[in-house]
Amino acid sequence: MKQLSIFDWIALILVLVGGLNWGLVGFFKFDLVAAILGNMSLLSRVIYGVVGLATIYVAVIAMKLGKKE
Repeated sequence: MKQLSIFDWIALILVLVGGLNWGLVGFFKFDLVAAILGNMSLLSRVIYGVVGLATIYVAVIAMKLGKKE
């Protein structure tokens, strides 16, 4: 199994944070990122974008994680 790099771990953590935020939105109509950084402020949009990129990255590496070398 492939060892995770620090970049992989950061991407996984960002995806988990994004998933938890969406869970809060879905169950409680509470957007934690917007509550902390402002509704669609520049910084919150950057956070959303970085989480989105991390999700794409994790989707790509997920296919590689299960392969035996």
